[in-house]
Amino acid sequence: MKYEVMENHQELRKTVRKFVQKEIVPNIEEWEKSGFPNEVFRKMGQMGLFGVRYPEEYGGSNMDYFAAMTVTEEIASSGCAGLGMAFNVQALMATNPILKFGTEEQKQNYLSPSIAGEKIAALGITEPSAGSDVAGLRTTAKKTDGGWIINGSKVFITNGIRADYQILIAKTGDKNGRPLFSIFLVDSNLEGYTVGRKLEKVGMHASDTAEIFLENVFVPDSTLLGKEGEGFKQLMWQLNGERLIQATACVAGAQRCLDLAVQYAKERKQFGRSLSKNQVIKHYLAEMNTEVEAARALLYNTAAHYDQGEVLVKEISMAKLLASKVYYEVADKALQIHGGYGYMNEYPISREWRDARLMRIGGGADEIQKEIIAKEMNL
Repeated sequence: MKYEVMENHQELRKTVRKFVQKEIVPNIEEWEKSGFPNEVFRKMGQMGLFGVRYPEEYGGSNMDYFAAMTVTEEIASSGCAGLGMAFNVQALMATNPILKFGTEEQKQNYLSPSIAGEKIAALGITEPSAGSDVAGLRTTAKKTDGGWIINGSKVFITNGIRADYQILIAKTGDKNGRPLFSIFLVDSNLEGYTVGRKLEKVGMHASDTAEIFLENVFVPDSTLLGKEGEGFKQLMWQLNGERLIQATACVAGAQRCLDLAVQYAKERKQFGRSLSKNQVIKHYLAEMNTEVEAARALLYNTAAHYDQGEVLVKEISMAKLLASKVYYEVADKALQIHGGYGYMNEYPISREWRDARLMRIGGGADEIQKEIIAKEMNL
């Protein structure tokens, strides 16, 4: 199925696909073992991939949201979902709040070098005791002369090992019995900032995920992003864009799984004929194709509103919920079609199956999306 909004970016798609085939695909197996090198981000920056939707004055191309989705789709289709996740953090999740809420100095010092691939960003939200429960975050920032003292810890931080800075949320006070949060730009080379373990994950092996510890880390007033006490509101704004781009990666990943399954079913011979001639397998593939297109249609429709500045909270959660479930379920069915070979690491579908599972947790678990949808239904 063709969508006009995406057809407008075919030249961009060709450029990104060429980059993916040259710079990413040949290195996937190595990066799954050792992680991708920072040089990849520098090359992406030189290509302008991080800045497609950012203003030209910060090194971007000032294109629409569908341009960013096009880049995400092509990288997600590479078969290296770990790199795709790290890219999305850098290109949209961590940097978008700087454009929205940052001062001109912050944009020059953090956004511009991030778009260029010269600085690597991370998003510091999740903690050992709180993930989906943002109100339960325990990291604190106490006001002091000329700045703030931050204490606490973060966990499951994508790009955490390599990041030059974090967009970090911390509790900065209370009002009427409710916690107030603020967001800070925190450099990773500050005294008291410690990178802990590189966490070993089930999938997404090409990207690094870390624990971060902050002990009496001083940050100047100039690092406060936006207004004091409005961090929760800013975070909710950020999560809408994050969930849409995650849904984009999921739909692209699901399409890749479907393509792998179709290719295998056509090539694999069973009982004297191609596996694709088996009615059960044909029905599997037809069902998978339907699920992918349904998720894509909801995603693109919701993204069209988002691109025009209309934030449909319920539909964004629906798109994220459906896309992540479809990715996992299509990956599982694709692996089933591969049979025993699908469970072997040498077959790409095994990696997709592992990688897909995270997407139903990160960016707000399935259960959180259902709660948001129900709330928007006044239930």
